[in-house]
Amino acid sequence: MENNAIVFLLLRLAVGASMFGHGLVRLPKLQGFSAWMVKSFEKSMLPSAMITPFSYALPLAEFAIGLLLIFGLFTRISLIGGGVVMVMLIFGTVMIENWEALPSQLIHAAFFAALLTFLSYNTISLDHLIKR
Repeated sequence: MENNAIVFLLLRLAVGASMFGHGLVRLPKLQGFSAWMVKSFEKSMLPSAMITPFSYALPLAEFAIGLLLIFGLFTRISLIGGGVVMVMLIFGTVMIENWEALPSQLIHAAFFAALLTFLSYNTISLDHLIKR
Protein backbone atom coordinates (compact mmCIF):
# COMPACT_ATOMS: atom_id res chain seq x y z
CA MET A 1 0.00 0.00 0.00
CA GLU A 2 1.36 3.38 -1.05
CA ASN A 3 2.16 5.98 1.63
CA ASN A 4 0.31 8.71 -0.29
CA ALA A 5 -2.90 6.66 -0.16
CA ILE A 6 -2.48 6.16 3.60
CA VAL A 7 -1.79 9.88 4.14
CA PHE A 8 -4.87 10.78 2.08
CA LEU A 9 -6.96 8.30 4.09
CA LEU A 10 -5.78 9.70 7.43
CA LEU A 11 -6.46 13.31 6.39
CA ARG A 12 -9.83 12.38 4.88
CA LEU A 13 -10.78 10.58 8.10
CA ALA A 14 -9.61 13.49 10.25
CA VAL A 15 -11.60 16.16 8.42
CA GLY A 16 -14.51 13.73 8.07
CA ALA A 17 -14.52 13.03 11.82
CA SER A 18 -14.44 16.76 12.54
CA MET A 19 -17.40 17.50 10.27
CA PHE A 20 -19.32 14.41 11.43
CA GLY A 21 -18.73 15.30 15.07
CA HIS A 22 -19.83 18.90 14.59
CA GLY A 23 -23.08 17.72 13.03
CA LEU A 24 -23.62 14.83 15.45
CA VAL A 25 -23.48 16.93 18.60
CA ARG A 26 -25.70 19.64 17.13
CA LEU A 27 -28.48 17.46 15.69
CA PRO A 28 -30.04 16.43 19.04
CA LYS A 29 -30.19 20.08 20.11
CA LEU A 30 -31.03 21.55 16.70
CA GLN A 31 -33.57 24.07 17.95
CA GLY A 32 -31.22 25.35 20.66
CA PHE A 33 -28.33 25.53 18.19
CA SER A 34 -30.49 27.50 15.78
CA ALA A 35 -31.58 29.92 18.51
CA TRP A 36 -27.94 30.44 19.55
CA MET A 37 -26.86 31.12 15.97
CA VAL A 38 -29.73 33.55 15.30
CA LYS A 39 -28.87 35.42 18.53
CA SER A 40 -25.18 35.51 17.55
CA PHE A 41 -26.11 37.23 14.29
CA GLU A 42 -28.75 39.64 15.61
CA LYS A 43 -26.36 42.63 15.42
CA SER A 44 -24.91 41.67 12.04
CA MET A 45 -26.12 43.04 8.73
CA LEU A 46 -27.40 39.59 7.74
CA PRO A 47 -31.18 39.15 8.08
CA SER A 48 -32.49 36.44 10.42
CA ALA A 49 -34.51 35.15 7.45
CA MET A 50 -31.15 33.95 6.07
CA ILE A 51 -29.66 32.80 9.37
CA THR A 52 -32.55 30.63 10.57
CA PRO A 53 -32.65 28.22 7.59
CA PHE A 54 -28.85 28.08 7.50
CA SER A 55 -28.72 27.25 11.22
CA TYR A 56 -30.97 24.24 10.63
CA ALA A 57 -29.20 23.10 7.46
CA LEU A 58 -25.64 23.45 8.78
CA PRO A 59 -25.64 20.50 11.24
CA LEU A 60 -27.27 18.28 8.61
CA ALA A 61 -24.63 19.28 6.04
CA GLU A 62 -21.80 18.78 8.53
CA PHE A 63 -23.13 15.36 9.52
CA ALA A 64 -23.67 14.18 5.92
CA ILE A 65 -20.36 15.52 4.58
CA GLY A 66 -18.49 14.01 7.51
CA LEU A 67 -20.15 10.62 7.13
CA LEU A 68 -19.48 10.51 3.40
CA LEU A 69 -15.84 11.45 3.93
CA ILE A 70 -15.37 8.82 6.62
CA PHE A 71 -16.60 6.16 4.21
CA GLY A 72 -14.91 7.69 1.18
CA LEU A 73 -18.18 7.80 -0.72
CA PHE A 74 -18.88 10.62 -3.18
CA THR A 75 -15.58 12.02 -1.95
CA ARG A 76 -15.12 14.69 -4.63
CA ILE A 77 -18.58 16.21 -4.19
CA SER A 78 -18.25 15.92 -0.40
CA LEU A 79 -14.96 17.83 -0.46
CA ILE A 80 -16.46 20.52 -2.69
CA GLY A 81 -19.53 20.71 -0.44
CA GLY A 82 -17.34 20.94 2.64
CA GLY A 83 -15.35 23.74 1.07
CA VAL A 84 -18.54 25.64 0.22
CA VAL A 85 -19.78 25.19 3.80
CA MET A 86 -16.48 26.59 5.08
CA VAL A 87 -16.72 29.62 2.77
CA MET A 88 -20.21 30.33 4.12
CA LEU A 89 -19.04 29.89 7.72
CA ILE A 90 -16.04 32.15 7.13
CA PHE A 91 -18.30 34.83 5.65
CA GLY A 92 -20.64 34.61 8.63
CA THR A 93 -17.75 34.65 11.06
CA VAL A 94 -16.34 37.88 9.65
CA MET A 95 -19.82 39.45 9.59
CA ILE A 96 -19.98 39.09 13.39
CA GLU A 97 -16.26 39.73 13.87
CA ASN A 98 -15.69 36.41 15.62
CA TRP A 99 -11.98 36.40 14.87
CA GLU A 100 -11.27 33.52 17.28
CA ALA A 101 -13.28 31.06 15.14
CA LEU A 102 -11.67 32.11 11.87
CA PRO A 103 -8.38 30.11 12.09
CA SER A 104 -10.22 26.81 12.62
CA GLN A 105 -12.50 27.48 9.66
CA LEU A 106 -9.57 28.47 7.43
CA ILE A 107 -7.72 25.30 8.42
CA HIS A 108 -10.77 23.20 7.53
CA ALA A 109 -11.03 25.02 4.18
CA ALA A 110 -7.34 24.32 3.50
CA PHE A 111 -7.83 20.62 4.26
CA PHE A 112 -10.80 20.42 1.90
CA ALA A 113 -8.77 22.11 -0.85
CA ALA A 114 -5.69 19.95 -0.28
CA LEU A 115 -7.70 16.75 -0.27
CA LEU A 116 -9.46 17.79 -3.46
CA THR A 117 -6.07 18.53 -5.05
CA PHE A 118 -4.78 15.05 -4.22
CA LEU A 119 -8.02 13.17 -4.86
CA SER A 120 -6.20 10.65 -7.08
CA TYR A 121 -4.78 9.12 -3.86
CA ASN A 122 -8.29 8.27 -2.61
CA THR A 123 -7.70 4.57 -3.21
CA ILE A 124 -8.75 3.36 0.25
CA SER A 125 -12.40 4.27 -0.08
CA LEU A 126 -15.83 3.08 -1.13
CA ASP A 127 -15.47 5.27 -4.23
CA HIS A 128 -12.45 3.22 -5.29
CA LEU A 129 -14.19 -0.10 -4.60
CA ILE A 130 -17.27 0.95 -6.60
CA LYS A 131 -15.14 2.18 -9.52
CA ARG A 132 -13.39 -1.19 -9.88
